[in-house]
Amino acid sequence: MNRTLPLFASTAFFILIFDQVTKYWIVWHLNLAERLRIDVFPPFLTFRMAWNEGINFGLPLGGPTVLISLAVAISIGLTWWVLRKGGAVLALGGGLVVGGAIGNALDRALYGAVADFLNMSCCGIDNPYAFNVADIAIFVGAVVIAFRA
Repeated sequence: MNRTLPLFASTAFFILIFDQVTKYWIVWHLNLAERLRIDVFPPFLTFRMAWNEGINFGLPLGGPTVLISLAVAISIGLTWWVLRKGGAVLALGGGLVVGGAIGNALDRALYGAVADFLNMSCCGIDNPYAFNVADIAIFVGAVVIAFRA
């Protein structure tokens, strides 16, 4: 556990900061909140504004307070499990999930919804969904945990 906590905490902190900086830069500095769409490298990468008030793909599960509480509870439970189990790979995966979950929970606390802006499409398929750095971190962290646990 001597290496687990610093790796876990630094990964979670880095993801939280990186997520919030990218959201601020793209949503507010580039004014995506008003522009709604910025073609970066169409159709492969487009910034498309979406305020996600639900869980994955906007599915409803209560208001912001319920979702913030759920994110905090899962983060506490995952932190306890990762630190108890130990290991660098689990610390990395857990840090990715917790950093992303707290980043999205912070959005809910500040705006009442999660700021999603990354949209990727390809090959004639128009993907209507957007995501963010926190979502990527949660997904990658969950895969790491699933293969390591």
